Amino acid sequence: QVQLVESGGGLVQPGGSLRLSCAASGSIFSIYAMGWYRQAPGKQRELVALITNGSTRYADSVKGRFTISKDNGRNTITVFLQMNSLKPEDTAVYYCYADNSNRLRLAWGQGTQVTVSS
Repeated sequence: QVQLVESGGGLVQPGGSLRLSCAASGSIFSIYAMGWYRQAPGKQRELVALITNGSTRYADSVKGRFTISKDNGRNTITVFLQMNSLKPEDTAVYYCYADNSNRLRLAWGQGTQVTVSS
C-alpha cells in the first residue's frame, strides 16, 4: 500500500506563492505517476499537474505559473507543487494522488486548502 501525506496549504494574497508537498511512503516501488488535483466549491475536480519519471503535464490554467517536481528518496517519494502568481480562481482544496503504470489509483492525499484572497 501507498500512503500520501500533504502539507503546505494556506492563505495567500493574489500574486503570492505557495509550495505544496506530498510525501509518499509504503510500496513506493509501485508508483509510476504522481500529481495534484484540485476542487473548488461547486466545481468539478480538475487535474492540475502530474509528473512521471520522464515527463510533466499541466492544466492550461496553471501553465507558466505552477511547477511540479519530484525528489526520490530511499524510502519515500516527495512531490512538490510550486505555485506562483496565484489568483483567486486558484482557491480550492488540493489533493495529491499516486498511480501505478496501469493508471490505477494507488492512493489519495488528505487534501490541503489553498485560499487566494486579499
